[in-house]
Amino acid sequence: MTANFRPIIYFILSLAYSFAATAQVNTDQVMRVGQNALYFEDYMLSIQYFNQAIQAKPYLAQPYFLRSIAKLNLEDYAGAEADASKAIELNPYLSDAWEVRGVARQNLGRNRLAIEDYSEALKLLPRNRLLMFNKAMALNEIKEYDAAAETFSELIKYYPGFENAYLGRARMELAREDTVAALADIDKALSINDKALNAYIMRADIAINSDGDFERALADIDQAIKLQPRMAGLYINRAFLRYRLDSYSGAMEDYDYALTIDPLNSVALFNRGLLLMEVNANDLALQDFDRVLELEPDDYRALYNRAVIQRAKGNYDAAAADITRVAERFPDFPGAYYLRGAVYRDQGRLAKAEADFKKGEALARSLTPEVAEKYNRDIAAAQPGADDSSQGESSSDNSRDLASEADVSRRFAKLLTVDDNADFREEYNNSAIRGRVQDRNLNVETEPLMMLSFYSSPTELRRNTYYIREVDDLNATRMLRFVLVVTNDVPTIDELTAARHFQSIDYYNSYLATHAGRPVDFIGRALDFITVRDYVNAEKDASRAVELTPDLALAYMVRAQARYSRYLLERNEASPKATDAITRASLARKALSDVLADYDKVIELSPRTAVAWFNRGNILMELEDYPEATEAFTKAIELKPDFGEAFYNRGYIALRAGRRNEGVADLSKAGELGIVPAYNLIKRMSF
Repeated sequence: MTANFRPIIYFILSLAYSFAATAQVNTDQVMRVGQNALYFEDYMLSIQYFNQAIQAKPYLAQPYFLRSIAKLNLEDYAGAEADASKAIELNPYLSDAWEVRGVARQNLGRNRLAIEDYSEALKLLPRNRLLMFNKAMALNEIKEYDAAAETFSELIKYYPGFENAYLGRARMELAREDTVAALADIDKALSINDKALNAYIMRADIAINSDGDFERALADIDQAIKLQPRMAGLYINRAFLRYRLDSYSGAMEDYDYALTIDPLNSVALFNRGLLLMEVNANDLALQDFDRVLELEPDDYRALYNRAVIQRAKGNYDAAAADITRVAERFPDFPGAYYLRGAVYRDQGRLAKAEADFKKGEALARSLTPEVAEKYNRDIAAAQPGADDSSQGESSSDNSRDLASEADVSRRFAKLLTVDDNADFREEYNNSAIRGRVQDRNLNVETEPLMMLSFYSSPTELRRNTYYIREVDDLNATRMLRFVLVVTNDVPTIDELTAARHFQSIDYYNSYLATHAGRPVDFIGRALDFITVRDYVNAEKDASRAVELTPDLALAYMVRAQARYSRYLLERNEASPKATDAITRASLARKALSDVLADYDKVIELSPRTAVAWFNRGNILMELEDYPEATEAFTKAIELKPDFGEAFYNRGYIALRAGRRNEGVADLSKAGELGIVPAYNLIKRMSF
């Protein structure tokens, strides 16, 4: 078990609301409203106001600084760092900006740069408690223990009642393997504040790893759980302690409860699987290991244990497949050959069994305790998400940016399996966009296509309608029976609204029965058909408009929408024409190719329509042509630099490919532009 203690990084909004008056009343008002929103923790809304101030007066430091605070609270540390840097560039005497940037950099693992920022801020605010604390913690992270100890001592000298100073120093003393001094500081912190969660966790860790005193550790973890009853990791730790104290039922209860809090916690699933194996509940254990491997396909410990269970159940082929993967990854691990040999023997494949037993014996004879320990370390290091904190900070001081593309891609793929019972496309009402929106776990999906509609669902953050010149021109003619908008959030219509559109369809039917049809008539009726979900007739009308006016971009856009909506409907309803998976896939590609052809025609006729490029990118994503999709989103952004949805989808593709820095940069921009789910994805992709 390892302690769950993490550096406690503080930031105080000390001077955020004092800034020089500016000449334009509108800018003053926008800033004031933005500050009010920030004060009430409406971070997303405050960013939109600060965006307006920056657009109006880009030479002011305060809007960048205040926006950096909002992003910091949303855990967009890269975005906060960039905004704080701009504020410092414009006003190097803004001490709070140095502090914000230091906190952002520390959370990004760039501790040396953070220390420089804290030092600059301390020149302006000497003996500031939180600056000194953060600096000491950053020094500890880069293993400059003497400098950290000096800073902690100075901090405690001036602020003897600050319990976190003692906990921070205890963490440093543990790194120096001075458990006596660490325990003294932890006890001092608890004498100041007996509700210091991290103090109990740290003391429990010391009891386990230094003394093997599981009873004392259990008492501290019990206290921690009373203080934080919804932290899954605490129940996992207590389950470990209860197991060591022979309370199997108590351990099982804790694993079960941890998984009710965090159903996708692979550690809890793996450990519960081991415990279930121990009590011969193999079917349940197999379910847990299956789930672990669904979340982490390269978890070799889970593979090994699943192979053991599959053999016990007589599923020899499955057992052999699992243990072969382990042997291929660790060719010098004798246990893999012994197990596979046993599986082969059970199958009657005696020659293969004998070869594996001999290889296992040969490896075991050379297995000194030192070599065995190395195997254990290698296997542990090979697990997804293995803790590499012991390796220290990289020389580049940017260690969190060095995760391999495979690690990033695997982590992102894991998120795509998550179902948090939240609809990513839900309407963000005013209450749902307030506060720490990054904590609202959502199903990870792309921003959907922009649609032509007579209805939209605007919010405080986004007006939710977009400009297309042809749509604006058509509305100006007043030839449609309803005002047309462009949105990617079309609300569900009620019965009364549907009736109005059926009446509109009847009107067009009557008019076209006695008049030569114009393209606008077919487009209008097609849009009515789309509104009432009759996509087949909508496509027919749009095609008729295309025949009458082949150079009318809007007609192709309407037809693309009708075709795509029909594709979604048939995909979800499992079209009866699709009798097998191959046929369904072929039909889907054909349908999507037809939609793509229409958007390509829109772009040919109106190449500066950013929405068409965005929709093209979405269709290419569904066709799994990610490089071309990225190019389409990039073009949409070039044409419309505030196209938040395009930034989000381009970031999604980058994360999928394992390019974390690119992806997070795009998500940060998307969040800045009002795309709420961007901040949740940034948080969940942090390492």
